[in-house]
Amino acid sequence: MSYGFRALAALVLTLPFGLGAPGSGASAQQRVVPPSPEALRMSYAPIVQRVTPAVVTVSAAKTVANRNPLMEDPFFRRFFGGPQFGGPREQRSLGSGVIVEADGLVVTNNHVIDGADQVKVTLADKRELAVDVVLKDPRTDLAVLRIKDGKERFPVLEFANSDELLVGDVVLAVGNPFGVGQTVTHGIVSGVARTQIGVTDYQFFIQTDAAINPGNSGGALVDMAGRMVGINTAIFSRSGGSQGVGFAIPANMVRVVVTSAKSGGGAVKRPWLGANLQAVTPELSREFDLKRPAGAVVTNITTGSPADRAGLRTGDVIVSVGEQAVDDPNAFNYRFVTHPLGGSVQLGVFRGGRERKIAVALQTAPETPREEIVIQARSPFLGVKVANLSPALADELRLEASTEGVAVVDVSDGTVAQSLGFQRGDVVVSVNNTKIAKTRDLEKVAEAGARVWRVIIQRGGRQISAVFGG
Repeated sequence: MSYGFRALAALVLTLPFGLGAPGSGASAQQRVVPPSPEALRMSYAPIVQRVTPAVVTVSAAKTVANRNPLMEDPFFRRFFGGPQFGGPREQRSLGSGVIVEADGLVVTNNHVIDGADQVKVTLADKRELAVDVVLKDPRTDLAVLRIKDGKERFPVLEFANSDELLVGDVVLAVGNPFGVGQTVTHGIVSGVARTQIGVTDYQFFIQTDAAINPGNSGGALVDMAGRMVGINTAIFSRSGGSQGVGFAIPANMVRVVVTSAKSGGGAVKRPWLGANLQAVTPELSREFDLKRPAGAVVTNITTGSPADRAGLRTGDVIVSVGEQAVDDPNAFNYRFVTHPLGGSVQLGVFRGGRERKIAVALQTAPETPREEIVIQARSPFLGVKVANLSPALADELRLEASTEGVAVVDVSDGTVAQSLGFQRGDVVVSVNNTKIAKTRDLEKVAEAGARVWRVIIQRGGRQISAVFGG
Protein backbone atom coordinates (compact mmCIF):
# COMPACT_ATOMS: atom_id res chain seq x y z
CA MET A 1 0.00 0.00 0.00
CA SER A 2 1.29 3.43 -0.88
CA TYR A 3 -0.07 6.72 0.34
CA GLY A 4 -0.88 9.58 -1.99
CA PHE A 5 1.30 12.32 -0.60
CA ARG A 6 4.12 14.47 -1.83
CA ALA A 7 7.07 14.78 0.52
CA LEU A 8 9.66 17.40 -0.29
CA ALA A 9 13.02 15.79 0.38
CA ALA A 10 15.16 18.92 0.12
CA LEU A 11 15.31 22.03 2.26
CA VAL A 12 12.73 24.59 1.15
CA LEU A 13 13.68 28.26 1.41
CA THR A 14 10.65 30.52 1.81
CA LEU A 15 9.91 34.18 2.33
CA PRO A 16 7.09 35.58 4.48
CA PHE A 17 4.99 37.09 1.71
CA GLY A 18 1.30 37.73 2.53
CA LEU A 19 -1.77 36.47 0.69
CA GLY A 20 -3.68 39.58 1.68
CA ALA A 21 -3.14 42.91 3.30
CA PRO A 22 -2.82 42.77 7.10
CA GLY A 23 -6.21 42.93 8.69
CA SER A 24 -8.05 42.21 5.42
CA GLY A 25 -9.86 39.27 7.03
CA ALA A 26 -11.01 41.06 10.18
CA SER A 27 -14.54 41.48 8.89
CA ALA A 28 -14.83 37.80 7.99
CA GLN A 29 -13.50 36.28 11.20
CA GLN A 30 -13.01 38.04 14.54
CA ARG A 31 -9.68 37.14 16.15
CA VAL A 32 -9.45 37.26 19.94
CA VAL A 33 -6.96 36.13 22.57
CA PRO A 34 -8.51 33.58 24.98
CA PRO A 35 -9.65 35.66 27.98
CA SER A 36 -8.96 33.06 30.65
CA PRO A 37 -7.38 29.65 31.38
CA GLU A 38 -10.89 28.19 31.20
CA ALA A 39 -11.25 29.47 27.66
CA LEU A 40 -8.05 27.65 26.69
CA ARG A 41 -9.73 24.38 27.61
CA MET A 42 -12.50 24.92 25.11
CA SER A 43 -12.94 22.07 22.59
CA TYR A 44 -12.72 21.96 18.80
CA ALA A 45 -15.28 19.13 18.83
CA PRO A 46 -18.22 21.17 17.46
CA ILE A 47 -16.16 22.22 14.44
CA VAL A 48 -14.84 18.69 13.92
CA GLN A 49 -18.33 17.18 14.06
CA ARG A 50 -19.52 19.61 11.40
CA VAL A 51 -16.50 19.15 9.11
CA THR A 52 -15.58 15.46 9.13
CA PRO A 53 -18.69 14.07 7.36
CA ALA A 54 -17.58 15.97 4.22
CA VAL A 55 -14.04 14.51 4.21
CA VAL A 56 -13.56 11.14 2.49
CA THR A 57 -10.82 8.58 1.98
CA VAL A 58 -9.81 8.13 -1.67
CA SER A 59 -8.44 4.75 -2.73
CA ALA A 60 -6.97 4.21 -6.19
CA ALA A 61 -5.75 1.02 -7.86
CA LYS A 62 -3.94 0.31 -11.10
CA THR A 63 -2.54 -2.80 -12.70
CA VAL A 64 1.19 -2.78 -13.36
CA ALA A 65 3.49 -5.40 -14.82
CA ASN A 66 6.41 -6.90 -12.93
CA ARG A 67 9.23 -6.64 -15.45
CA ASN A 68 11.06 -9.94 -14.89
CA PRO A 69 13.43 -10.80 -17.78
CA LEU A 70 12.57 -14.51 -17.43
CA MET A 71 9.01 -13.72 -18.47
CA GLU A 72 10.20 -12.91 -21.98
CA ASP A 73 10.58 -16.69 -22.41
CA PRO A 74 7.17 -18.33 -23.24
CA PHE A 75 8.14 -21.45 -21.25
CA PHE A 76 8.64 -19.54 -18.00
CA ARG A 77 5.60 -17.33 -18.68
CA ARG A 78 3.43 -20.45 -19.06
CA PHE A 79 4.39 -22.08 -15.77
CA PHE A 80 5.39 -19.10 -13.64
CA GLY A 81 2.98 -16.41 -14.75
CA GLY A 82 1.82 -15.20 -11.32
CA PRO A 83 2.49 -11.72 -9.99
CA GLN A 84 5.47 -12.88 -7.96
CA PHE A 85 7.09 -14.14 -11.16
CA GLY A 86 6.49 -11.11 -13.36
CA GLY A 87 2.78 -11.22 -14.15
CA PRO A 88 0.51 -8.23 -13.66
CA ARG A 89 -0.05 -7.02 -10.12
CA GLU A 90 -2.28 -4.44 -8.52
CA GLN A 91 -0.75 -1.27 -7.09
CA ARG A 92 -2.83 0.71 -4.61
CA SER A 93 -2.58 4.22 -3.23
CA LEU A 94 -4.51 5.96 -0.51
CA GLY A 95 -5.33 9.62 0.00
CA SER A 96 -8.14 11.89 1.10
CA GLY A 97 -10.75 14.10 -0.53
CA VAL A 98 -13.39 16.73 0.23
CA ILE A 99 -17.03 16.79 -0.84
CA VAL A 100 -17.70 20.28 -2.22
CA GLU A 101 -21.14 19.80 -3.81
CA ALA A 102 -24.15 18.01 -2.29
CA ASP A 103 -24.63 15.91 -5.45
CA GLY A 104 -21.32 14.15 -4.72
CA LEU A 105 -18.61 16.29 -6.30
CA VAL A 106 -15.28 15.52 -4.58
CA VAL A 107 -11.96 17.33 -4.91
CA THR A 108 -8.64 15.61 -4.18
CA ASN A 109 -5.02 15.73 -5.35
CA ASN A 110 -4.28 14.57 -8.87
CA HIS A 111 -1.26 12.57 -7.72
CA VAL A 112 -3.56 10.45 -5.53
CA ILE A 113 -5.52 9.08 -8.50
CA ASP A 114 -3.18 9.66 -11.45
CA GLY A 115 -2.93 6.59 -13.68
CA ALA A 116 -5.49 4.62 -11.66
CA ASP A 117 -7.77 2.07 -13.31
CA GLN A 118 -10.24 2.17 -10.43
CA VAL A 119 -11.05 4.88 -7.89
CA LYS A 120 -13.35 4.66 -4.87
CA VAL A 121 -14.16 6.86 -1.91
CA THR A 122 -14.99 5.81 1.63
CA LEU A 123 -17.28 8.14 3.55
CA ALA A 124 -16.89 9.03 7.20
CA ASP A 125 -19.67 6.51 7.98
CA LYS A 126 -17.51 3.72 6.41
CA ARG A 127 -19.57 3.30 3.23
CA GLU A 128 -17.45 2.67 0.13
CA LEU A 129 -18.74 4.21 -3.12
CA ALA A 130 -17.52 4.15 -6.70
CA VAL A 131 -16.71 7.43 -8.44
CA ASP A 132 -16.11 8.80 -11.93
CA VAL A 133 -13.10 10.99 -12.63
CA VAL A 134 -14.56 14.28 -13.90
CA LEU A 135 -11.41 16.34 -14.35
CA LYS A 136 -7.67 16.03 -13.75
CA ASP A 137 -5.45 19.09 -13.61
CA PRO A 138 -1.76 18.25 -13.21
CA ARG A 139 -0.85 21.95 -13.27
CA THR A 140 -2.45 22.49 -9.86
CA ASP A 141 -2.20 18.83 -8.74
CA LEU A 142 -5.97 18.77 -8.28
CA ALA A 143 -8.60 16.32 -9.50
CA VAL A 144 -12.38 16.33 -9.31
CA LEU A 145 -14.42 13.15 -8.83
CA ARG A 146 -18.16 12.50 -8.79
CA ILE A 147 -19.80 9.85 -6.61
CA LYS A 148 -21.86 7.58 -8.89
CA ASP A 149 -24.86 7.45 -6.55
CA GLY A 150 -26.75 10.39 -8.03
CA LYS A 151 -29.70 10.41 -5.64
CA GLU A 152 -28.21 11.00 -2.21
CA ARG A 153 -27.42 14.50 -0.91
CA PHE A 154 -24.02 14.56 0.79
CA PRO A 155 -22.62 16.88 3.46
CA VAL A 156 -20.27 19.50 1.99
CA LEU A 157 -17.53 21.88 3.06
CA GLU A 158 -18.00 25.55 2.29
CA PHE A 159 -15.14 27.40 0.59
CA ALA A 160 -13.44 30.15 2.58
CA ASN A 161 -11.71 33.14 1.00
CA SER A 162 -8.14 31.94 1.43
CA ASP A 163 -6.81 35.45 0.77
CA GLU A 164 -8.13 36.41 4.23
CA LEU A 165 -5.83 33.96 6.02
CA LEU A 166 -3.22 35.47 8.29
CA VAL A 167 -0.10 33.90 9.77
CA GLY A 168 -1.06 32.71 13.25
CA ASP A 169 -4.65 31.73 12.43
CA VAL A 170 -5.65 28.39 13.95
CA VAL A 171 -6.45 25.65 11.42
CA LEU A 172 -7.43 21.97 11.49
CA ALA A 173 -6.19 19.32 9.05
CA VAL A 174 -8.56 16.43 8.29
CA GLY A 175 -7.64 13.29 6.36
CA ASN A 176 -6.62 9.64 6.59
CA PRO A 177 -2.87 9.50 7.40
CA PHE A 178 -1.18 6.12 6.87
CA GLY A 179 -4.62 4.55 6.40
CA VAL A 180 -5.32 4.51 10.15
CA GLY A 181 -8.73 6.14 9.67
CA GLN A 182 -10.08 9.66 9.64
CA THR A 183 -7.87 11.87 11.75
CA VAL A 184 -7.98 15.51 12.84
CA THR A 185 -4.90 17.53 13.83
CA HIS A 186 -4.59 21.18 14.68
CA GLY A 187 -2.00 23.92 14.33
CA ILE A 188 -1.61 27.40 12.96
CA VAL A 189 -0.96 28.99 9.60
CA SER A 190 2.84 29.16 9.60
CA GLY A 191 3.19 31.07 6.35
CA VAL A 192 1.24 32.23 3.33
CA ALA A 193 2.08 32.76 -0.34
CA ARG A 194 4.92 30.23 -0.34
CA THR A 195 6.10 30.38 -3.96
CA GLN A 196 9.27 28.25 -4.03
CA ILE A 197 7.91 24.80 -3.17
CA GLY A 198 8.35 23.13 -6.58
CA VAL A 199 5.29 20.84 -6.50
CA THR A 200 2.93 22.32 -9.12
CA ASP A 201 2.96 24.85 -11.93
CA TYR A 202 1.19 27.36 -9.70
CA GLN A 203 3.55 27.93 -6.78
CA PHE A 204 1.45 29.61 -4.11
CA PHE A 205 0.87 27.59 -0.95
CA ILE A 206 -0.40 27.91 2.60
CA GLN A 207 2.13 26.57 5.09
CA THR A 208 0.93 24.99 8.35
CA ASP A 209 2.39 23.17 11.32
CA ALA A 210 -0.76 21.04 11.75
CA ALA A 211 0.48 17.44 11.64
CA ILE A 212 -0.14 16.03 8.16
CA ASN A 213 1.35 12.80 6.85
CA PRO A 214 1.20 10.42 3.88
CA GLY A 215 -2.49 9.72 3.25
CA ASN A 216 -3.53 13.27 4.13
CA SER A 217 -3.11 14.36 0.50
CA GLY A 218 -6.35 15.79 -0.82
CA GLY A 219 -7.77 16.30 2.66
CA ALA A 220 -9.12 19.54 4.03
CA LEU A 221 -7.41 22.37 5.86
CA VAL A 222 -10.23 24.21 7.65
CA ASP A 223 -10.57 27.40 9.68
CA MET A 224 -12.35 27.96 12.97
CA ALA A 225 -15.60 28.65 11.14
CA GLY A 226 -15.48 25.12 9.68
CA ARG A 227 -14.77 26.33 6.15
CA MET A 228 -12.18 24.86 3.78
CA VAL A 229 -9.21 27.19 3.37
CA GLY A 230 -7.05 24.72 1.43
CA ILE A 231 -6.35 21.19 0.18
CA ASN A 232 -3.38 19.52 1.90
CA THR A 233 -0.86 18.57 -0.75
CA ALA A 234 2.77 18.26 0.34
CA ILE A 235 5.09 18.11 3.32
CA PHE A 236 8.72 18.95 3.87
CA SER A 237 10.23 15.89 5.51
CA ARG A 238 13.59 14.19 5.90
CA SER A 239 11.96 11.11 7.39
CA GLY A 240 8.76 10.77 5.34
CA GLY A 241 6.61 11.75 8.34
CA SER A 242 5.34 15.07 9.62
CA GLN A 243 7.97 17.54 10.78
CA GLY A 244 5.58 20.42 11.18
CA VAL A 245 6.06 21.85 7.68
CA GLY A 246 3.06 21.10 5.50
CA PHE A 247 1.64 22.85 2.45
CA ALA A 248 -1.91 23.29 1.18
CA ILE A 249 -3.32 24.59 -2.10
CA PRO A 250 -5.39 27.72 -1.28
CA ALA A 251 -9.16 27.38 -1.54
CA ASN A 252 -9.35 30.17 -4.11
CA MET A 253 -7.31 28.05 -6.53
CA VAL A 254 -9.36 24.96 -5.71
CA ARG A 255 -12.52 26.92 -6.53
CA VAL A 256 -11.21 27.64 -10.07
CA VAL A 257 -10.74 23.92 -10.77
CA VAL A 258 -14.10 22.94 -9.27
CA THR A 259 -15.87 25.63 -11.32
CA SER A 260 -14.37 24.22 -14.52
CA ALA A 261 -15.46 20.70 -13.53
CA LYS A 262 -19.02 21.89 -12.85
CA SER A 263 -19.16 23.55 -16.27
CA GLY A 264 -18.65 20.15 -17.91
CA GLY A 265 -15.28 20.88 -19.49
CA GLY A 266 -12.52 18.31 -19.61
CA ALA A 267 -9.85 20.88 -18.83
CA VAL A 268 -9.51 23.88 -16.54
CA LYS A 269 -10.18 27.21 -18.22
CA ARG A 270 -7.94 30.00 -16.99
CA PRO A 271 -7.13 33.57 -17.98
CA TRP A 272 -4.13 33.90 -20.29
CA LEU A 273 -1.77 36.87 -20.18
CA GLY A 274 0.32 36.07 -23.24
CA ALA A 275 3.62 37.31 -21.84
CA ASN A 276 6.74 35.81 -20.30
CA LEU A 277 7.84 37.04 -16.90
CA GLN A 278 10.96 36.86 -14.76
CA ALA A 279 11.65 37.68 -11.14
CA VAL A 280 13.01 41.06 -10.07
CA THR A 281 16.55 40.58 -8.80
CA PRO A 282 18.33 43.13 -6.57
CA GLU A 283 20.27 44.25 -9.65
CA LEU A 284 17.07 44.77 -11.66
CA SER A 285 15.42 46.61 -8.78
CA ARG A 286 18.26 49.14 -8.83
CA GLU A 287 18.05 49.39 -12.62
CA PHE A 288 14.29 50.07 -12.50
CA ASP A 289 14.64 52.31 -9.40
CA LEU A 290 12.30 50.10 -7.35
CA LYS A 291 12.12 50.37 -3.57
CA ARG A 292 12.67 46.62 -3.16
CA PRO A 293 13.31 43.58 -5.41
CA ALA A 294 9.68 42.55 -5.92
CA GLY A 295 7.38 42.12 -8.90
CA ALA A 296 7.49 40.39 -12.28
CA VAL A 297 9.40 41.78 -15.26
CA VAL A 298 7.80 41.37 -18.71
CA THR A 299 10.45 39.81 -20.97
CA ASN A 300 8.39 38.85 -24.03
CA ILE A 301 4.87 39.51 -25.33
CA THR A 302 2.89 37.34 -27.74
CA THR A 303 1.42 39.29 -30.63
CA GLY A 304 -2.36 39.57 -30.37
CA SER A 305 -2.47 38.35 -26.76
CA PRO A 306 -4.37 40.14 -23.95
CA ALA A 307 -1.04 41.60 -22.77
CA ASP A 308 -0.33 42.92 -26.25
CA ARG A 309 -3.80 44.43 -26.71
CA ALA A 310 -3.66 46.02 -23.25
CA GLY A 311 -0.45 47.87 -24.11
CA LEU A 312 2.02 46.05 -21.86
CA ARG A 313 5.63 46.49 -22.95
CA THR A 314 8.80 44.50 -22.58
CA GLY A 315 10.58 45.82 -19.49
CA ASP A 316 7.40 46.67 -17.60
CA VAL A 317 7.42 45.51 -13.99
CA ILE A 318 4.06 44.14 -12.80
CA VAL A 319 3.72 44.89 -9.09
CA SER A 320 0.02 44.16 -8.43
CA VAL A 321 -3.05 42.35 -9.74
CA GLY A 322 -6.25 44.08 -8.72
CA GLU A 323 -5.70 45.16 -5.13
CA GLN A 324 -3.14 42.43 -4.39
CA ALA A 325 0.61 43.04 -4.52
CA VAL A 326 2.76 40.45 -6.28
CA ASP A 327 6.33 39.69 -5.28
CA ASP A 328 7.39 37.35 -8.08
CA PRO A 329 6.09 35.63 -11.25
CA ASN A 330 4.63 32.72 -9.25
CA ALA A 331 2.58 35.10 -7.13
CA PHE A 332 1.44 36.90 -10.29
CA ASN A 333 0.34 33.65 -11.93
CA TYR A 334 -1.75 32.71 -8.89
CA ARG A 335 -3.35 36.14 -8.59
CA PHE A 336 -4.10 36.36 -12.30
CA VAL A 337 -5.58 32.89 -12.88
CA THR A 338 -7.80 33.00 -9.79
CA HIS A 339 -9.76 35.88 -11.33
CA PRO A 340 -12.92 34.70 -13.12
CA LEU A 341 -12.99 34.73 -16.90
CA GLY A 342 -14.73 37.63 -18.59
CA GLY A 343 -14.24 41.31 -18.02
CA SER A 344 -10.79 42.60 -17.11
CA VAL A 345 -8.42 43.13 -14.20
CA GLN A 346 -6.25 46.12 -13.38
CA LEU A 347 -2.52 45.44 -13.28
CA GLY A 348 -0.21 47.77 -11.39
CA VAL A 349 2.73 48.35 -13.73
CA PHE A 350 5.94 50.21 -12.96
CA ARG A 351 7.24 51.94 -16.09
CA GLY A 352 9.51 54.90 -16.60
CA GLY A 353 9.93 55.58 -12.91
CA ARG A 354 6.25 55.63 -11.99
CA GLU A 355 3.37 53.20 -11.47
CA ARG A 356 0.35 53.12 -13.74
CA LYS A 357 -2.78 50.96 -14.05
CA ILE A 358 -3.36 48.84 -17.16
CA ALA A 359 -6.58 46.88 -17.71
CA VAL A 360 -6.01 43.39 -19.13
CA ALA A 361 -8.83 41.25 -20.51
CA LEU A 362 -9.47 37.95 -18.72
CA GLN A 363 -9.61 35.52 -21.64
CA THR A 364 -8.47 31.97 -22.32
CA ALA A 365 -5.59 31.20 -24.66
CA PRO A 366 -6.60 30.39 -28.27
CA GLU A 367 -6.98 26.69 -28.92
CA THR A 368 -6.62 24.85 -32.24
CA PRO A 369 -7.32 21.18 -32.98
CA ARG A 370 -4.64 19.26 -31.09
CA GLU A 371 -4.98 16.10 -33.20
CA GLU A 372 -3.47 14.00 -30.43
CA ILE A 373 -2.07 10.67 -31.59
CA VAL A 374 -0.01 7.91 -29.99
CA ILE A 375 2.97 6.83 -32.09
CA GLN A 376 2.77 3.04 -32.49
CA ALA A 377 5.31 2.44 -35.25
CA ARG A 378 8.62 0.83 -34.34
CA SER A 379 10.78 3.89 -33.76
CA PRO A 380 12.33 5.93 -30.93
CA PHE A 381 8.89 7.55 -30.53
CA LEU A 382 7.03 4.31 -29.83
CA GLY A 383 4.70 5.08 -26.90
CA VAL A 384 4.63 8.89 -27.03
CA LYS A 385 1.39 10.85 -27.33
CA VAL A 386 1.92 14.05 -29.30
CA ALA A 387 -0.26 17.05 -30.08
CA ASN A 388 -0.19 20.09 -32.35
CA LEU A 389 0.99 23.19 -30.56
CA SER A 390 -1.31 26.15 -29.96
CA PRO A 391 -1.13 29.11 -27.58
CA ALA A 392 -3.34 27.14 -25.17
CA LEU A 393 -1.13 24.04 -25.21
CA ALA A 394 2.04 26.13 -25.06
CA ASP A 395 0.67 27.87 -21.96
CA GLU A 396 -0.28 24.50 -20.44
CA LEU A 397 3.22 23.12 -21.03
CA ARG A 398 4.91 26.39 -20.00
CA LEU A 399 6.45 26.89 -23.45
CA GLU A 400 7.05 30.07 -25.42
CA ALA A 401 3.91 30.87 -27.44
CA SER A 402 6.09 31.11 -30.58
CA THR A 403 7.46 27.56 -30.18
CA GLU A 404 7.17 25.49 -33.36
CA GLY A 405 6.99 21.72 -33.63
CA VAL A 406 4.95 18.91 -32.13
CA ALA A 407 4.60 18.64 -28.36
CA VAL A 408 4.90 15.44 -26.32
CA VAL A 409 1.93 15.39 -23.95
CA ASP A 410 2.37 11.90 -22.50
CA VAL A 411 4.82 8.98 -22.51
CA SER A 412 3.47 5.49 -21.78
CA ASP A 413 5.18 3.46 -19.07
CA GLY A 414 7.55 0.72 -20.19
CA THR A 415 7.78 1.92 -23.79
CA VAL A 416 10.76 2.54 -26.03
CA ALA A 417 10.16 6.29 -25.84
CA GLN A 418 10.24 6.23 -22.04
CA SER A 419 13.46 4.20 -21.98
CA LEU A 420 15.07 6.74 -24.33
CA GLY A 421 14.16 9.59 -22.01
CA PHE A 422 11.37 11.44 -23.80
CA GLN A 423 9.33 13.62 -21.42
CA ARG A 424 6.05 15.49 -21.35
CA GLY A 425 6.73 18.99 -22.63
CA ASP A 426 9.41 17.97 -25.14
CA VAL A 427 8.90 19.52 -28.58
CA VAL A 428 9.94 17.42 -31.59
CA VAL A 429 11.47 19.85 -34.09
CA SER A 430 12.88 17.56 -36.76
CA VAL A 431 13.59 13.89 -37.50
CA ASN A 432 16.24 12.85 -40.04
CA ASN A 433 16.33 16.44 -41.35
CA THR A 434 12.56 16.47 -41.90
CA LYS A 435 10.80 19.37 -40.18
CA ILE A 436 7.97 18.24 -37.90
CA ALA A 437 5.12 20.77 -38.02
CA LYS A 438 2.08 18.55 -37.32
CA THR A 439 1.42 15.29 -35.49
CA ARG A 440 0.82 13.52 -38.80
CA ASP A 441 4.31 14.53 -39.93
CA LEU A 442 5.83 12.64 -37.00
CA GLU A 443 3.55 9.66 -37.51
CA LYS A 444 4.53 9.47 -41.20
CA VAL A 445 8.26 9.67 -40.45
CA ALA A 446 7.95 7.02 -37.71
CA GLU A 447 6.07 4.62 -40.00
CA ALA A 448 8.65 5.04 -42.78
CA GLY A 449 11.31 3.48 -40.56
CA ALA A 450 15.04 4.06 -40.57
CA ARG A 451 18.25 2.43 -39.39
CA VAL A 452 19.50 5.64 -37.84
CA TRP A 453 17.30 8.31 -36.28
CA ARG A 454 18.64 11.86 -36.00
CA VAL A 455 16.27 13.74 -33.75
CA ILE A 456 16.19 17.37 -32.63
CA ILE A 457 13.94 18.27 -29.73
CA GLN A 458 13.44 21.39 -27.68
CA ARG A 459 13.44 21.06 -23.90
CA GLY A 460 13.65 23.75 -21.26
CA GLY A 461 14.24 26.49 -23.82
CA ARG A 462 17.18 24.82 -25.57
CA GLN A 463 17.58 22.43 -28.48
CA ILE A 464 18.94 18.92 -27.96
CA SER A 465 20.24 16.71 -30.76
CA ALA A 466 20.28 12.93 -30.40
CA VAL A 467 21.08 9.95 -32.58
CA PHE A 468 19.38 6.58 -32.08
CA GLY A 469 20.16 3.26 -33.75
CA GLY A 470 22.98 2.75 -36.19
